[in-house]
Amino acid sequence: MSGRKDFLSQPAPENYVAGLGRGATGFTTRSDLGPAREGPSEEQIKEALAKRAAQLGNAPPTAYGVSGKEKEDDDDDERFQDPDNESGLFAGGNYDRDDDEADRIYDEVDAKMDRRRKIRREAREKQEREEYERNNPKIQQQFADLKRALGSVTDDEWASIPEVGDLTGKNRRNKQNLRQRFYAVPDSVLAGARDAGQLDTTINDDGSTDGPAGGRADAAEGTMTNFADIGAARDKVLQVRLDQAAEGSAGGEASVSGTSTSIDPKGYLTSLSKTEMKAGEIPVADIARARTLLESVIKTNMRHGPGWIAAARLEEFAGKTVAARNVIMRGCEYCPKSEDVWLEAIRLHDSANAKIIAAKAIKENSRSVRIWVEAMKLEHLPSARKRVLRQALDHVPQSVALWKEAVNLEEDAADARLLLAKATEIIPLSVELWLALARLETPENAKVVLNKAGKAIPTSHEIWIAAARLQEQTNNTKLIPKIMERAVKMLARESAMLSREQWISEAELCEEEGANLTCQAIIEQTLGWGLDEDDDRKKIWQDDAKSSIARGRYQTARSIYAYAIRVFTNSSALWLAAADMERNHGTKESLSELLARSVQACPTNEVLWMQLAREKWSAGDIDEARRVLGTAFQQNPNNEDIWLAAVKLEADNGQTQQARELLTTAREEAGTDRVWIKSVAFERTQGDREAALDLATQGLSLFPKCPKLYMQKGQIYESKGMLPQARESYNSGTRAVPTSVPLWLLASRLEEKAGILVKARSILDRARLAVPKNPQLWCESVRLELRASPNNPSAAQQKMAQALQECPTSGLLWSEKIWHLETRTQRKPRSLEAIRKVDNDPILFVTVARIFWGERRLDKAATWFAKAAVLDPDQGDTWAWWYKFLLQHGTPEKQDDVVSKCVLNEPKHGEVWQGVAKAPENAGKSVEEVLKIVAKKLE
Repeated sequence: MSGRKDFLSQPAPENYVAGLGRGATGFTTRSDLGPAREGPSEEQIKEALAKRAAQLGNAPPTAYGVSGKEKEDDDDDERFQDPDNESGLFAGGNYDRDDDEADRIYDEVDAKMDRRRKIRREAREKQEREEYERNNPKIQQQFADLKRALGSVTDDEWASIPEVGDLTGKNRRNKQNLRQRFYAVPDSVLAGARDAGQLDTTINDDGSTDGPAGGRADAAEGTMTNFADIGAARDKVLQVRLDQAAEGSAGGEASVSGTSTSIDPKGYLTSLSKTEMKAGEIPVADIARARTLLESVIKTNMRHGPGWIAAARLEEFAGKTVAARNVIMRGCEYCPKSEDVWLEAIRLHDSANAKIIAAKAIKENSRSVRIWVEAMKLEHLPSARKRVLRQALDHVPQSVALWKEAVNLEEDAADARLLLAKATEIIPLSVELWLALARLETPENAKVVLNKAGKAIPTSHEIWIAAARLQEQTNNTKLIPKIMERAVKMLARESAMLSREQWISEAELCEEEGANLTCQAIIEQTLGWGLDEDDDRKKIWQDDAKSSIARGRYQTARSIYAYAIRVFTNSSALWLAAADMERNHGTKESLSELLARSVQACPTNEVLWMQLAREKWSAGDIDEARRVLGTAFQQNPNNEDIWLAAVKLEADNGQTQQARELLTTAREEAGTDRVWIKSVAFERTQGDREAALDLATQGLSLFPKCPKLYMQKGQIYESKGMLPQARESYNSGTRAVPTSVPLWLLASRLEEKAGILVKARSILDRARLAVPKNPQLWCESVRLELRASPNNPSAAQQKMAQALQECPTSGLLWSEKIWHLETRTQRKPRSLEAIRKVDNDPILFVTVARIFWGERRLDKAATWFAKAAVLDPDQGDTWAWWYKFLLQHGTPEKQDDVVSKCVLNEPKHGEVWQGVAKAPENAGKSVEEVLKIVAKKLE
């Protein structure tokens, strides 16, 4: 057993002071005078530290562990060095222009690095957020299907649900009940219970009857539930939610997804500012309480101007104008130097008294520009206003606002020029005054004025832009680029260069005011400012041009594309973007000229050649279109796109034999599967089914994996009534290309057409195994069940439930469910649920528009049709539904507008659209004709 004592029994260490570490020594309380003592002295602390150092084998420390040498070195510690007494590399330097330039360069480098990583960072953050939301769904989303299923529960089932008992506190309540004390019930309670059931009715003097308790018994009014009002309220709530979903936005551009909610703080505050309240709508007690509070504020600080103003406005709001005037005049006495108080007093008084108050205010605040301007506005005669402004300028000659007011009062341009000349002498740093003077001068004198302004304010870009615009007005266009080039050099030397985005804004402003050449010169000289070759300049400039187009500044976008093309001459993407901008917002001549230059810069791009040929063809110059295609053949031999464009040109112009010969040559020289498909389609449009069938067979021997050739062959057999051969063609296609969804659909529809529903279901089941999670296949299965048993949609509903589990974000499936598996009253709630789950689907947007159309909410329907068309202009069914809607509820102008937009976008997809556009009988029809046919077929 060890003889070591326990911790509490051991003696205290040497120099131990209880509580020294937490500062609990060195004081004495009233109740405890004995044990308190002072802490260790400095000598004791040094002795203890030296003893500790000797044990560790170190030198004895001084000054709490720091040796003398270390202490001296510590005096020169860089952390405690005075920046004004720096030595070495940074000695004696003050911040100058070079330091500012270095800071600016470092800031630009930081901004550039952040810009380079911004797109990837945002994409990564978006992907991580979507992944998190997918892996961690909300509870509301997890139980949405179960909540929907509750709608089918009957009243009897609801009534048979047992109530859940609260078993958590059962034992505790039982014990409490056992401990309760019971008292005898008083006789008064028993008597009251006895009399409660008696009917003792007496007649009063006024003819009324009293009940048992002496009260008046009136006839009870029955209540009825108004189900119409409840339904209207429910529809209103759903409408508001749909509107919120429609107006939700995601970036900067407007989003049409309807899945996000946002609050515009500016618009919200604006709506609040428009809310007006009258004094009669506020209780008198609230006004009295506010008056008491404001009186307390004023008494606390009599020199507080805002308190006097608030008190005066409260009296004015309460309708006590005289009291408000008295309050504000007292405020003027206590706050004679507050211009806000004087201005409030001027506002509250009539014109005659306001002039007197303004004179007093000017005596107290002779340099207040706002008071001088308000005093000038109180005068009605121009001469009196000029007199007030002259006095104001004597007191405040450096005020630009007073000089502008004085110039605006002058009716003679010569007098205005004299005033502005004097103003620029007194205030030479005001850009506004220099530009106003230049606008009033002749062109020659304006040049002199602008030169003086440039010397006085070398950091002003507005003066340089005004000089360039002056040259444009005098038709001296050659000097405009030189002026802007000198402007960029001068501003860069003065460290006053604007950013690239600010220069684009200045260019757009010039375009808005009609100075297109100046706008172009600004873009040419400044678009590449701050960008290096390492930056993705092509994408940045494309984004700039798209932003300008979105703001309606087409000349600026045109200039941006011109500059970008000059830097990246061989970029097909830039040429195509510029051509698209000219096609939508330019003229046919400018588009043709641009395309002619583009094919010279990018001779191997077949898209540019075809666009140029198409423009020549649409302009009626068929020979020129042929010449363009001939040149394209020379630059791009054996290109299938050019071959097919030539075939289309000849076929649309009635040259059938020449088109057939071109196709024959194309199959020999550029024998791709697409050429064979177009050859079969051409023969079908000409009505020669045997030739088309022969071409399809030959094509399949060369391209056994081409699904469209199988579809064409089966459709030809089906049109001839040869169903077994068509079935064999479709089955061969599904075996060769099992991932082709249209082949599976055609095979299933053929069996359904033959009346073999079991086989049609089997084909769709095999198709879903081959192509999992495909909305079209699931939708076809649902439609098959609906067509098989239209009066019993239970099987279709079961299929739809499985489909939505596989494809929960398919707008096609949700639209099918809303229109064919939901009652009319449930369509709007289901559409709201679909919008929350589906992200930007035009088919669903059209469904919502049709719901509003059925409810005769035409404005809402038109809005949703427009959103769907903007979201995916390639969907032909969207344009057809919109056009059909306008045929009933639109004007001829709106109908023509939709037709022109549809023709411009040339849609290619859509369930009904593709069937109509690719039908042999509709070959050669224009987009407008196809649109009208599809609109008639839609139901």
